[in-house]
Amino acid sequence: MHKSAINIDILLDPNKVPENIYWNASDSSAEMKQKANAMCIAFWDGADKTAMRIDLWTKEMMVDEMGEFFYQMFFTMSDTFLRATKNTEQANEIKAFAEAFIKKVRAKQIKENSI
Repeated sequence: MHKSAINIDILLDPNKVPENIYWNASDSSAEMKQKANAMCIAFWDGADKTAMRIDLWTKEMMVDEMGEFFYQMFFTMSDTFLRATKNTEQANEIKAFAEAFIKKVRAKQIKENSI
């Protein structure tokens, strides 16, 4: 059996707020650790039927970037859901939600930037 590992290093400030997030994967072709400004990881506990999540972002993560990050997560979750379930209808609903979400996020950003 092949084993693969994903390593995540979080550098915290004195108040335990993330300053830097670095990650690497044993099967990756990248030679150096990759830097990220945010991460969201979810694990499914089949026994308890609950999701356990780790959501972190650095001080560098901007509000507009967070909107784009969530849009991309929603959109790619649609693809993952489709591959896992073959349920096209609900996968398309997730994508439609993602599209409506990002339109509202971008409209709000334009409005706030014009004030």
